[in-house]
Amino acid sequence: MKSLMLLWQRIAEESAIWCCTSATRDIKYVTSRYEHEGFSFLTISLPSFGKDFERSLDRGYVDRDLFMGFPWQAGLPRFLGGFLDLVFDRASGSLLPDPSIDAILAVRQLTLMFNKILLECSDARKEKAIDGFVQCEKDVRDADASTTPKQWERFKHASTLLFSDIFSLMDHKIYEGDIRPKHGPGVTADGLKGNKKYLQTTWPSRLDEWFPIGDFLLPNHRYYDELDHIDILEPGSEIPSRVILVPKTLKTPRIIAAEPTAMQYAQQAILEPLVEILESEYLPSPYKGKRNLISKMIGFRDQTVNQRSAREGSLTGNLASIDLSEASDRVSNQHVRALLSNFPHLRGAVDACRSRKADVLGRGVIRLAKFAPMGSALCFPMEAMVFLTMIFVAIAEEHNEPLSRSLIKRYSDSVRVYGDDIIVPVDVVRRVVDTFESFGIRVNVAKSFWNGKFRESCGKEYYDGNDVSIVRCRREFPTHRKHAAEIISIVSLRNQLYLAGYWQTCRWLDDYIRGVIRYFPRVAPTSSALGRLSFLGYETQRVGGRYQAPLVKAYVTKSVLPKDPLDSHGALLKWFLKRGDLPIADRNHLERAGRPLDVSTNPRWVSPF
Repeated sequence: MKSLMLLWQRIAEESAIWCCTSATRDIKYVTSRYEHEGFSFLTISLPSFGKDFERSLDRGYVDRDLFMGFPWQAGLPRFLGGFLDLVFDRASGSLLPDPSIDAILAVRQLTLMFNKILLECSDARKEKAIDGFVQCEKDVRDADASTTPKQWERFKHASTLLFSDIFSLMDHKIYEGDIRPKHGPGVTADGLKGNKKYLQTTWPSRLDEWFPIGDFLLPNHRYYDELDHIDILEPGSEIPSRVILVPKTLKTPRIIAAEPTAMQYAQQAILEPLVEILESEYLPSPYKGKRNLISKMIGFRDQTVNQRSAREGSLTGNLASIDLSEASDRVSNQHVRALLSNFPHLRGAVDACRSRKADVLGRGVIRLAKFAPMGSALCFPMEAMVFLTMIFVAIAEEHNEPLSRSLIKRYSDSVRVYGDDIIVPVDVVRRVVDTFESFGIRVNVAKSFWNGKFRESCGKEYYDGNDVSIVRCRREFPTHRKHAAEIISIVSLRNQLYLAGYWQTCRWLDDYIRGVIRYFPRVAPTSSALGRLSFLGYETQRVGGRYQAPLVKAYVTKSVLPKDPLDSHGALLKWFLKRGDLPIADRNHLERAGRPLDVSTNPRWVSPF
């Protein structure tokens, strides 16, 4: 932990040089509070300061309701005062006409770089998170009950105008059985991993109407006798999804749910064609040649569209960036049922592969009002379509006219949804926020921006068109060569800081890394080696190998998949479910499968590029 405090000091000193100010008092202040409060000061208190700083940029002034727990001097906090004086007027607290971009970046880097470090929360914070999950279920039920028939009518009308062509295609695919399942890489509620997923022994009865067991669990009907070993689960005996906690921040964990293998398997069968159609620029047959406006407004794999929109919003002020709180947990099953209400086959298949119950840590099994927690393969696309529908409900209300295709087309270039990262025009943002809240979706006001020149979306932040994104420290520093994950993380941190211009800090990090691993050469970004990036290019230590290519001695990562042999009908089923060259590109895929149990680093001669 002490090494992370030293990292903060180095970055503070270098940032002060950039901004022609001093960080001496700031370093003394942070050191003192770190000694008294521990690491939570860096991971909780400082990020709180950083978020209040962003809120001040959006407001255009610093108010006394922000920066709680930090001393003040005149109209600004005393901490990081040398940097704040380059952004705000100390006498009035107002934003300067031409604030220093370097100072804005410095304050954000110094306050937010540890807020997403992967560390276990305290038991009390975990219990609080679980309590929040259970309370969220009650909130979702209350929101569904308070939604008026008129709101549901507008929601259904908007969803039909937006998605009718896409849902018709999916409805037809499901009716014809033109869908193909696959297994995801994650953990499952019933504990099946890797190749064992191809030898399922249970199948919920309500899946069978839309995902026939013989078609989905057998490579062909020659193996029909294998169905004798399958336990058909009636609704009352289904395996519930299993709620688990994973590290997010030291303040709170992330809550996800491990789905039963059968449910995840069926969900993937819908996910793949749905995402492909949603992101296609033109709709496939029978709509061949018809432009798909939804592809401009929803994304699942390309975050850069949201990032470019955030930059435009910071520069022109015409686009707002909205972030949602507990986004997936507040999308109710009723939202999704209304979304798909006119498409019986798609609605039936989605409902069949949805887990209705969840085993919540220490709270027993509860019935879910939400559509699905994070962990369901359909969580991400369904929430995106629900949010887009609500946005256009709001747009129609703002214009005081029924939603029409011409109105959708008018806004198709200025609305973008990527999960819970949302871009909308500033002229409708307040109506959008109110509409979200009226449907039970909570807006994260602390991370939503539309007043000033600051915007953030999908991991990028901008002020007045300038990139003020920061480098985040994800793990503790390694102290031994066997700490493979930490070594990989610190090398990545070092290289990100180098590209961001913190060269003096990188010199210190280089010395630290060499104290843990013996070899740390200059390499190109494309090299498999754990090396350091440099604008001077890569180094060559010798020429060798079959092709007399340049080589360097460096550490490389190595991971071994667990042994998991698969044969008989399970192996044949895996073959028929393959996509492209995978998994057949791995000649050992029937012997080893699943996620690596361990990752190690080993030195060897490797290409520097």
